[in-house]
Amino acid sequence: MGDPRRLKKKFKKPKHPYQKDRIMEELEFIGKYGLRNKREYWKVRTMLGNWRNLARQSRTLSKENALEVQQTLIKKLNRLGIIGSEAEFEDVLLLTVEDVLKRRLQTLVYEKGLSSTVYQARQYITHGHIQVKGKKINAPSYIVKKEEEDMINFAPNSPLTVAKDKT
Repeated sequence: MGDPRRLKKKFKKPKHPYQKDRIMEELEFIGKYGLRNKREYWKVRTMLGNWRNLARQSRTLSKENALEVQQTLIKKLNRLGIIGSEAEFEDVLLLTVEDVLKRRLQTLVYEKGLSSTVYQARQYITHGHIQVKGKKINAPSYIVKKEEEDMINFAPNSPLTVAKDKT
């Protein structure tokens, strides 16, 4: 029978499956950010598209409703660290997929120097060696909030903590 919760897809596939330029762009992002497959790229692209659609639709609302929606969206993106604190509303429409991919836990673990490659960072996260704000997170796609960024480190019971201390 299946699960009673009507699960929705979190991504939209490309309309044309075989476009060389798009495929090469996706493969470049997969290699650079250590994504498992194109579905992870599509999820980020869809999330960004939803934010852009919300920004575009807010322009059609009345003045006070539009301002409220815009401030909420800017606050959310600022909290996630995707845009800066001095960002204008127009900057939401200028966001790229790369801006969101840079905020993933996998990328930040690699950039912090806790792993030697993005793929190793992914492995550390899925095996439970990484914690954020004192809590183990085993999802490499976790979007790290700005205030949590400095709290990424090895879990206390991880054997990697001892190995890093010896070096």
